[in-house]
Amino acid sequence: MNSPGHFSGVGVGPGSRGYISVAALQALQACDLIYLPKARGVEASVAQTCLAGLGLDEAKYREVEFLMVADRSRLQDHYSELAATIAADLRQGLHVGYVTLGDAMTYSTYGYTLAALRDLLPDLRYRSYPGVTSYAAAAAALDWPLGEGRERVLILPCPDDMQALRRDIESHDIVVLMKVAQRLPSVLALLDEMAIAAHCALVSHIGLPGEMLYPTLADAEIDPAAGYLTTLLIRRNPRPRRHR
Repeated sequence: MNSPGHFSGVGVGPGSRGYISVAALQALQACDLIYLPKARGVEASVAQTCLAGLGLDEAKYREVEFLMVADRSRLQDHYSELAATIAADLRQGLHVGYVTLGDAMTYSTYGYTLAALRDLLPDLRYRSYPGVTSYAAAAAALDWPLGEGRERVLILPCPDDMQALRRDIESHDIVVLMKVAQRLPSVLALLDEMAIAAHCALVSHIGLPGEMLYPTLADAEIDPAAGYLTTLLIRRNPRPRRHR
């Protein structure tokens, strides 16, 4: 009987090739199989795009479709089934990699997959490798500091209730808004209403085809359908000058 294999969870991207640590790349090079999540209905895995040009053996790739639904019962079944598939590979002694977009432990499906896998394999040998978050990539691309001095920063999945978002903005210096999706027009309207759009920024599909970089939202003409893979950097007040 083979000894259980090793599981490696790796954050890549977002978007730009090469946004991966040396340790994570070495882990993927050692893998026998590499699972690549792909949203249902999307032609190609964004995570695979982020691996292009790194010299990995694409014969090891295994795409896995992800449900984008709110039904928790269906999602629980989905992650259980995925974990069972990966566990079967690990029981054969294979080194299995799992690639996720952005950081492996920041609003990532990887966390759900790892939890389900550890339930099936309590003695699982694994390592999670951090990646670059979408908001870190956005801040770097726009020269937009994510907190200076004693500024209070909130990282938030976009709520449906715009008044709740208003309260979050009013109680923090900076709000990093993720998972915007179809709420983008409502968010932009709120920022205009609060008269703070001039010192807010937006990044969408960073490093990918269709990339949009807006260092300010004042007078910006943004496609209302651009919410997917979009991150907003919201500053309540203009950035203070900290040098003479």
